[in-house]
This record gives sequence, C-alpha cells and structure tokens, in this order.
Amino acid sequence: MNAPLHPAHVTPAPKPLMRYKPYWAKRFGVAPFLPMSRAEMDALGWDACDVILVTGDAYVDHPSFGMAVIGRVLEAQGFRVGIIAQPDWHSAEPFKALGRPRLFWGVTAGNMDSMINRYTADRKIRSDDAYTPGGVGGRRPDRASIVYAQRCREAYKDVPIILGGIEASLRRIAHYDYWSETVRRSILLDAKADLLLYGNAERALVEVAHRLARGEPVESITDVRGTAFVRRTPATDWVEIDSTDVDRPGRVEAHVNPYQMPAESADGGCASAASDAGAAPVRLVPRAATLRAPRGRTVIRLPSYEQVKADPVLYAHANRVLHLETNPYNARALVQRHGQGPAAQDVWVNPPPLPLSTEEMDWVFGLPYARSPHPAYADERGRHDGPTKIPAWEMIRFSVNIMRGCFGGCTFCSITEHEGRIIQSRSEDSIIREIEEIRDKVPGFTGVISDLGGPTANMYRLGCKSPTIEAACRKPSCVYPDICANLRTDHGPLVRLYRRARTLKGIKKILIGSGLRYDLAVRDPEYVRELVQHHVGGYLKIAPEHTEPGPLSKMMKPGIGTYDRFKAMFDRYSREAGKEQYLIPYFIAAHPGTTDEDMLNLALWLKRNGFRADQVQTFYPSPMATATAMYHTGLNPLKGIHRDERTERVDVVKGERRRRLHKALLRYHDPNNWPLLREALKAMGRADLIGNGKHHLVPTYQPLTDGSYRAPRRANSTPPAARARAGAGSGKPTQPPKGRVLTQHTGLPPRVTGAEPTQPMHQRRKPKSSGRPT
Repeated sequence: MNAPLHPAHVTPAPKPLMRYKPYWAKRFGVAPFLPMSRAEMDALGWDACDVILVTGDAYVDHPSFGMAVIGRVLEAQGFRVGIIAQPDWHSAEPFKALGRPRLFWGVTAGNMDSMINRYTADRKIRSDDAYTPGGVGGRRPDRASIVYAQRCREAYKDVPIILGGIEASLRRIAHYDYWSETVRRSILLDAKADLLLYGNAERALVEVAHRLARGEPVESITDVRGTAFVRRTPATDWVEIDSTDVDRPGRVEAHVNPYQMPAESADGGCASAASDAGAAPVRLVPRAATLRAPRGRTVIRLPSYEQVKADPVLYAHANRVLHLETNPYNARALVQRHGQGPAAQDVWVNPPPLPLSTEEMDWVFGLPYARSPHPAYADERGRHDGPTKIPAWEMIRFSVNIMRGCFGGCTFCSITEHEGRIIQSRSEDSIIREIEEIRDKVPGFTGVISDLGGPTANMYRLGCKSPTIEAACRKPSCVYPDICANLRTDHGPLVRLYRRARTLKGIKKILIGSGLRYDLAVRDPEYVRELVQHHVGGYLKIAPEHTEPGPLSKMMKPGIGTYDRFKAMFDRYSREAGKEQYLIPYFIAAHPGTTDEDMLNLALWLKRNGFRADQVQTFYPSPMATATAMYHTGLNPLKGIHRDERTERVDVVKGERRRRLHKALLRYHDPNNWPLLREALKAMGRADLIGNGKHHLVPTYQPLTDGSYRAPRRANSTPPAARARAGAGSGKPTQPPKGRVLTQHTGLPPRVTGAEPTQPMHQRRKPKSSGRPT
C-alpha cells in the first residue's frame, strides 16, 4: 500500500531562506537605506550594484512595501541592491542612474496593479496616488511593468530582466483587460522579460539570484517554483495533459475522494492525481496514465491565447483550470501557446511557491528595515509627515503584519491568487519585538498600534487539521459554501497575542484595522469578546458585500444571516464593556450575478437598518480573478464549463447606465440619484417605493440639485470644441496642443456617443505641484 500523501511526499522540502551561503559582497554590510543614487553607492564603498530594483512606488523601507522586503532579503543574502523608484519613463537615461546591474534587473509596477492604481472602477483618472510623495498622481506609466522593462532593456540590453509584483503575478497568462475591453496576452511577452515571479517571491528570487551569481544563464532557469518563462521548443520527459477544450460527454469514472485516508483506497488515497467531484479540468490523457505520471512532471496545456481571445467558453475554462491548480502541494505546471506557426511561443507557468515557514517569516520581518521613507523624500524640515507625506506609508506607519495568505477565496479578490490560501504566520515573539521596535524607534508614535493583522484580521495560525488532506485538497475556499470540517477555527493563539501585545509597557491601544472574516469569528465567542471590548476604536469595518443569495454565491461569501449573528455578539459585548460602538458594513455594487432586484433589496435592507453609504465600491474586474472571468464571459467557472445548458449563465452588469443604477441604489439617500431611481422603480413595477413616508425609498420631491451625472469618460476627455480649435487650419487630425495632455496611451476603448466622431481618451497632465484607491 502507498504511503500517506503528505506535502513532503509531493515535493521535496525547500531550502530555508536563511541557509544559503551569502554572496561575497556581504562584506559591505547593511545599508541604512538601499541606495537610490551614485553618491549613496560611493558612501557604501560600492563600485556597482548586483541587482537594481525598479518600482512604480516611492521607496519606503518598511516590511509592508514589496520592494523593501525584496531588497532587504537580497541584501541579507549578500547582494548589493539599488533601487530606482518612480523613474521618468520617457527615456532610458533615468534607468542608468545606478549604472549597469551585475546580475539582473528586478521590475515591478509597485504594490498595486498600475491600471487599478491610476483608474477608478468607472475608468475615471484618479487625482492622487497613495504611493507617491505628496499623494501626487501620474508618477508612473500605465502598464508600468511593461514600460519599465522596455526601458531597462534599452539602458543595458544584455542584463536579464525579472518581473515581479502583483501586476505581473495577475497577468502571467492571457487575461481579460478591463481597460481595453479585450483579452491581452501574457505580460511576459509584452515586457520581453526573461523570467516572471508570481506570488510572494522571496523563495524563488533568492534561488534565482544565487544561480545567476554562479554564472548560470537565465534561460536555463526553468525549474523554480513560482516562476513563468517563455519556451519555444517542446518540453521533453513531461506528461502533457491536453485541456485546450472543455470536457465532452463520455464514460463516467468515479472520482477519488480527496479526504479519504490511505487505508480506504487501493490508490493509497492519492487524490493528488485526480480532481474533486466538481473539478475535472483535463480530458485527453487516460486517467490511468495520469495516475502513473509523477505529478511534478505533469503539465496541463491550456487553450491558446488566440483561442481564449476568440471564445468566451474557452476563456472561462482556462480560468477554472488555473484556479484549480493553485495548491502548491499538488498543483501541476501550466503551459499556454501564444502565436501560430513558426513564431508560436509557449508561456510556461511552474507550480506555485511553497509557503514560508514560521521561522522564515520571522527572518523576513526581522530584517533591518528603517521603517521610514527614503531621506530623499524628506521635506525642508527633514520630516516625512508634511507636504511630502506618502499616504500609503502614513496608513501603515504604526501597523504590524502578522501573517500572509487567505483561504477565503472571494472571487473578486486577488489576495488568494497572489499570496495563496495557506496561511503563513509569524511567531508571537517576532510580532512582539516589532511592536516594541515601533514603540522605541518610530518618530511620532503615541502608543497606538493602528493594526495588528494582514490580508485578514483573524486567520492567524488557522489552517487545515491534516497535512494529508491539505496536500490533496483542490477546493478554492475553505469557508464556502460553509466552513470546512477539517479547518481549525480556534482563535486562541490570536487572543493570546492580542492580550500580550496590549499589556506591553508604553502601548495604550491595539486596534484591528484589517478585514475581519466574521463567519470565522462567530465560531469563537471569546475572540469576539476580546476584539470588541479591547481592540475597536468606536467603529469596526466589515464586508458582507451583499445581502442576496444570488450575488453572494458568485462572490463565494457567507449569507447575511452570519452578519446578523456577528452583529448580535458585537452589540452584546459592547454593552458589557459599557461602550457605544458601531459596525460599518461594506457592499459591492454591480458584481456579476447581481440583478437590479438584488440591488433594490440591498437598498431596502440598508434603509431598514439605518445605513447611508458615503463611498460606494463598484465591482472592479481585476486581471485573472474568477469574478472577472464571469464579467467577461457571462459564464460561471465555479460550476464547471460546458458547451450546453449545464453551464450556468451569469447576469453581468455592463453599460454605463446600469452600473450607475446599481451605485445609485447603494446611495439611495443622495438627491442626485433620485431622478434615476424613480425612473428605475417605475420600470421595475415598484412605484410603491416612491413617496414621502418612512417606508418609501425615494421621495416624490426634488431638492435644489440638477440631479445630473457626467460620464467619467466624457469628464476626462478633451472637449470637442478644444479638439476643433487644435486642428483648425492645420490639415492634421484634431489633437489638443502639445502640453495640454499626456501623450501616454491609456488603452481605453473609444467613446461612441452616436453624435460625435470616435476619439481615443487621453490623460490630462497634472500640475507638478498638485497632490487610497477604492
């Protein structure tokens, strides 16, 4: 009988980050800040940088900023690391500021996707950027990873380019792009990079850096987990599973139960070779052959770029396969062809990186961060809290990250896709040391820790009860449709951490600002009591997202009844503590699967409960998310993809008017929305909700407001009159005068009004002196 399936049997245990032999340059010691100029390099005694990191964010030496973490990790391995932050991308000269990197360029758009950073969900240009000094917008290009990589290649064409960060991570295969309303190919090809690292990249980057330092060519580094690369020749000694089409009816074979123990099956419980009952992404290779093939030498061929671009069914299918192959302990490699004929290239995606151990997490967060923006951003007083303040740093300045990952699997969210669903937690001692460091070293600290959390507030040290089950499981969420029976929900370690932290000398308050998974919290009343009575500053933000089963099922979120249970506990424990505290629920408008009636019911729920939403979050189709696949295709990948009636169709909220209506229903109290709501209520047969009573949603009267709405595309476009003046008498296409607009192409589709010629949308140039995304 086969041995039990355990993570160690699926793949060898990785080499700990702390066990690599340091590179020779470690003799230079630790830099107070990673250098951003030649003068700083000279002061450190460097003649060159081994690695230069290019980022779209300002450089803040803090463990909440990706480039700081990557830079300090590489420094701890002995490499000399320089940073070029928010360079002027209009030429290659700013990319030569630190000279030629000896080993490679590391390129990222920053902590956010550059398009999401620059545009709202309505494609309206944001006026600010939280990752820039002074909050000034426009300091990075659209699709920054591509632009930066091109400039790096121009600066020093023979230096390898490695892409990383969330923009690269979520665009590693062909993906729907909301801003151009088309399917774009892998960012690897557009950026012409040598290697792409996805997810949290410390483990992969350390291995790649040491191999490059030993003289290994970058094109030969094809076996590192968490990487993607371009392959032009077929792979040898790999079993390729053809998944270029959806499953067709055929002989039905029983699926292996992913939770059964070895003694229950002649296969030894090897569920890693089979899909769960609702997850069969492959078809041509016989099941017996798949069972015989080592999972680590098996690759799934996805539909090609040309196929997913032309066929929404295949796009949804490819998205489903991608999300089924995310457990690092059983995921197989993926390959997707781009192009046809002799020019065809394969984008090869290796399985996800293995999670960091607690010891490794402590090591990463214990590196010598300055916990401050680089001195180059200081104002005339030498401070960072004045006109040059970086809003994102100010937000996390006194916060502590205690874990990574999220097993929630919300379809609209990128956390699980980027960080993985296996929780990686720091030790209690490591967290306490960081709190004490903030207390003792960070200027302006008043005794209040603004957040003790991470991607979620209360998943610290939670996970699967069994390593065997965890290694075999392919579920996208551990808490939907209900909390898995194999999931540990004991919040005891977190409660002990809270209590120890709040009793530290000099600490007045420990607040919890991260998103709370309240369906987990209600399983542990002692945790809710500790949270409510000691760690809420009057208001606690949580995210039910909706009240109706339809949209909640497409989000993979719990029903509103769980929110009611949590609210009852919250109110009870607040009263016990003699405190007046409130829950602030967040909701999403226009999510796929949301009907107009669903939004109306949500609006009525808000009115009954006395909520008036100030800011409204509209669904934003981020690359690679399952909800984005629903938005693009109108199909539900969660239920399986077929070419017949078995595939569930999804009501997709598209079009300016309908998205406006869903937002307006969330802000039913805003007089500007009342004309639209009256018209919609009549069309829905709910005119009974128009009136001046308490039970009505919209009044009959209209206050002194024009009730108008200006489309974001029109608001951000050059007026027709200005275009006409610009081109008058020139015989050239009408363009605004030079200097009036930024010539950078946004990739947005043309605006069609029926009354004017189609024109591309441009960004306005923001004044140099001008100053959190939704």
